[in-house]
Amino acid sequence: MENKDLIIDMHGIYKRFYIGQPNELEILKGIDLQVYRGEFLSIVGASGSGKSTLMNIIGALDRPTEGNYILDGVPMGQVPDDLLSDIRNSKIGFVFQTFNLIPRTSALSNVELPMLYAGVPRGLRTRRAKWLLEQVEMGERMRHQPSELSGGQKQRVAIARAMANDPAIILADEPTGALDTATGRLVMDLFHRLHQQGKTIVLITHNPELAVETERIITISDGRVIREEEGEGVHV
Repeated sequence: MENKDLIIDMHGIYKRFYIGQPNELEILKGIDLQVYRGEFLSIVGASGSGKSTLMNIIGALDRPTEGNYILDGVPMGQVPDDLLSDIRNSKIGFVFQTFNLIPRTSALSNVELPMLYAGVPRGLRTRRAKWLLEQVEMGERMRHQPSELSGGQKQRVAIARAMANDPAIILADEPTGALDTATGRLVMDLFHRLHQQGKTIVLITHNPELAVETERIITISDGRVIREEEGEGVHV
């Protein structure tokens, strides 16, 4: 594929903490990572391997200490801090293990929130939020609050929220980690459907059974990429 098809292009990514202090830590040690538009890729590694730190940099939640990162054509090193949240909100949809839904707020309002931040008019964002909830089979529960939903239902609302601003990338961090096997299967099937619709999905997981369902598997250990292999790219 040509470079124009790259949606994530990372070269020489290092991340250090406590720089210049006796307890300085180097978590990422020269990561190169390329993800193509429309790809379903997984990043796997044991706890402490650096995958969460890498996820934070991919998601523009943190910056690398060294290295270059181009996200959907935008050189992230040139983006000022006050615009990073705008980039996140428009380019990336996040799905977390802990759902991160706002309590005492309806599923509909949770899905509307990213569009509110993006300045989408009220009527339009409500219509899109309802449509997205219907896509994840949560249309009948859109008025329910997170406390009234099961774990799997919360995660489906979170996926609808991740899609709110039609992001270039869905970044999913252990999205089935808090779910039972059957519910986790439903969530993975939903990711496969979104991928078939053309979404780029990056799955962060420690579960090799989930990783093998993606098209490509990147394994990191001790802050380095140690293996890259094809997955089975299971479709539903």
